[in-house]
Amino acid sequence: MKLLRVGTAGAERPALLDAGGTLRDLSGTVADIDGALLADDAALARVRAAADAGTLPALDPAGLRIGPPLARIGKVVCIGLNYHDHAAETGAEPPAEPVVFFKAADTVVGPDDTVLVPRGSVKTDWEVELAVVIGRTARYLESHEEALAHVAGYAVAHDVSEREFQIERGGTWDKGKNCETFNPLGPWLVTADEVADPQDLGLRLWVNGELKQDGTTAQQIFPVAEVVRYVSQFMTLYPGDVINTGTPAGVALGRPEPKPYLRAGDVVELEIDGLGRQRQELKGA
Repeated sequence: MKLLRVGTAGAERPALLDAGGTLRDLSGTVADIDGALLADDAALARVRAAADAGTLPALDPAGLRIGPPLARIGKVVCIGLNYHDHAAETGAEPPAEPVVFFKAADTVVGPDDTVLVPRGSVKTDWEVELAVVIGRTARYLESHEEALAHVAGYAVAHDVSEREFQIERGGTWDKGKNCETFNPLGPWLVTADEVADPQDLGLRLWVNGELKQDGTTAQQIFPVAEVVRYVSQFMTLYPGDVINTGTPAGVALGRPEPKPYLRAGDVVELEIDGLGRQRQELKGA
């Protein structure tokens, strides 16, 4: 299923994109798309049954904002330097273990919402990423099979980053990763049964119509199953938590000087095979 949330920010309602591409209202079936729903097999079965029966009301998408596909996100765990080609372009050695950092849940916005360039920023960068959404509480998982069984679905994430704040201003990466609007998510949460192989997905990103990133999850150093298993050794993952799994080569940081960092007025578009497409206009904060 392709689950999403539509409406004004803070007042989104649950919806579903059916197999024919029609937007359907789920508000009469479930309260929202969140961790509680993803952990409730009976509720998900009701959604599937309603979708299969064709009884869900259609929604007119014209002028309807698409919000983040997941409400009440507990935490956003991020994996850095997780693509062989991205590590190479930045001059970094491939890590021996996954590099883990966090984004605050309040950085998450809709897939087509405005992204704000922070005040004083000269190195705002783009990163298309595969987001993994957790559907079952995960603690100390032992195998890749067990890890994938805890995944509810997948989505497109844009891990916007400010490289000066991240690298040159002291401390950890958090300063460059947690600026407002720095994690567009969606348009859909695609349930795991529709993604045959999370290691066989193409990722692409354009800036002002120019292709900047064109990669594949096959290039991940630590595949999705290992990322979920590994992270569960250090923290409990709950339904509705999100893991951003890293970005392929092509970011501004990895390009020759003068590096083409983002500015107000730029337009970024990104997509992942089968998971949908995002478009953001950048403005000053």
